[in-house]
Amino acid sequence: MTDKKKVLFVTQEMDPFTALSEISDIVRKLPEYAQNNKMEIRVLMPKYGTINERRHRLHEVVRLSGMNIIVDDDDFPLIIKVASIPNARMQVYFLDNEDFFKRKSVFTDDKGTPFKDNPDRMIFFCKGVIETVRKFGWPPDIVHCHGWMTSLIPVFIREAYKTEPLFHNSKIIYSVYNNALDKSFPDSFLEKASINNMDEEDMRAYMNGSGVTLDKGAIAFSDALIRGSEELPESLENLLASTDKPILEYKNEDEYLGAYLDFYHSLLVEEEEAVEQ
Repeated sequence: MTDKKKVLFVTQEMDPFTALSEISDIVRKLPEYAQNNKMEIRVLMPKYGTINERRHRLHEVVRLSGMNIIVDDDDFPLIIKVASIPNARMQVYFLDNEDFFKRKSVFTDDKGTPFKDNPDRMIFFCKGVIETVRKFGWPPDIVHCHGWMTSLIPVFIREAYKTEPLFHNSKIIYSVYNNALDKSFPDSFLEKASINNMDEEDMRAYMNGSGVTLDKGAIAFSDALIRGSEELPESLENLLASTDKPILEYKNEDEYLGAYLDFYHSLLVEEEEAVEQ
């Protein structure tokens, strides 16, 4: 009997913990569907201050908490919490820190202005995800990233943690959505995001010549891509058109669950064939 394939879902949103959106709806249904189809899953997301801990019955996972994540030479404590999805036999792990996630809004203030520390929050979250998976001691076959907040995961796995055995056989999938906030990111983001002795050159893929383009970098370091939104900006369309990586085109609500799993299996078959050769 073959071992269950392991799928790590990293997301910036998820129903019922954040307001409904394209991402939160997909990530609510997809892990449960994968689990029901004999895959082993983990789901990680930020613990925003908008999430009601009592209502959703979050509690701290002491054995996973206690790490410090360095962002721009400062240490920030990483607290891991967990909650169960009612009637789904599924747990969600939350990455928390008071400096980054205590505020009672997600990415913007009450005037709709993006928070200036969104780059730092993203670096903390993405690095925290990888450190948490290392604490799990759980090697994912698939790492599926949803949302711009997860866009550093591909480069961190491929460059900052390239000697980490847990990720040696992982296939990274990045779902491209029409939701990026990178226009508010300063160029200094490149230096901050160059963690673990990464060369700043590794982050050049996240630049478009005139500013930060998070999706561009995520596409460059991922193994495969999914069009998560039916309509994308022309710049993103051009990026997808110029890559030779496997792309799953947009699927509507009635199609995407089965199509995503078929896409996973096609990538895993490629990996198995490559290992055999």
